[in-house]
Amino acid sequence: MKKLVVALLALILATPALAYGQFGHNTIAEIAFANVKPQTRARLLALLAKGDALATPECRVRTIEDASTWPDCVRARYSLRFGYSAPWHYQTLDICGQFDLKPPCRDGNCVSAQIERDVKLLQAKDTPLPERVQALAFLIHFVGDLHMPLHSGSHNDQGGNAVRASYGDYAPDRLNLHGIWDGVLAERAITDGSALVRRYIAAEAAPLQAGSVEDWSRESYAAARDVAYPDALGTQVCTAPPPAGRVRLSEQAIEHAVPVQRLQVQRAGLRLARLLDEALG
Repeated sequence: MKKLVVALLALILATPALAYGQFGHNTIAEIAFANVKPQTRARLLALLAKGDALATPECRVRTIEDASTWPDCVRARYSLRFGYSAPWHYQTLDICGQFDLKPPCRDGNCVSAQIERDVKLLQAKDTPLPERVQALAFLIHFVGDLHMPLHSGSHNDQGGNAVRASYGDYAPDRLNLHGIWDGVLAERAITDGSALVRRYIAAEAAPLQAGSVEDWSRESYAAARDVAYPDALGTQVCTAPPPAGRVRLSEQAIEHAVPVQRLQVQRAGLRLARLLDEALG
């Protein structure tokens, strides 16, 4: 059984389609689609039907799942056209400092500022069709990015990208802390427990949808500061020297992180539904 688990992890981590870039973003988009108002869903589908207006045939936008990963696809396949958008996917703040969005969001180059911009572009009646479809895809993707803790919190290590880490006993050379939260941890969180993709009753959804984009940013930052980094680097992460070599997420640390990651995915889906209703409904 242990060998089987390691083999499955190797397959997951070796296949880009199964990383958070697709599985997590798809799940968040599907939660949102199940919870938007009917007229929002109709307008959303009408916009997605115009996806060819983006002129990115290698990165299609035919479904909400397509749209959820389109911003990552165009950064890779159309870098000359869309490379400028790279800083829009994150807003990494020092977990040992103060939460302050002003430095990373200077000139609007951060994920939370772009979420607010995309909502306004979709609400404006004079936004040209290609920009409207692009704003929709960016919004769907960026709400997911905002809720991945290591897109908001960092420890001078590129949001955990510079921290070589193992997921239990699985430790390929290229695996790092960011990749764990992006990939196998997200997949385990999404599939561990009752289905996340469903229609939520108002009493369940409303508390999770409450707050502003800045409030949501603060929650994501807190998850990085209080869970992701202490679980990997120890509770004295801000005072102790960084550990040498590879760090290991124990099974206890993984079990501690799973409900945090699961809640972030759930929040992201329901909050995306709210923003889509505000933008299109």
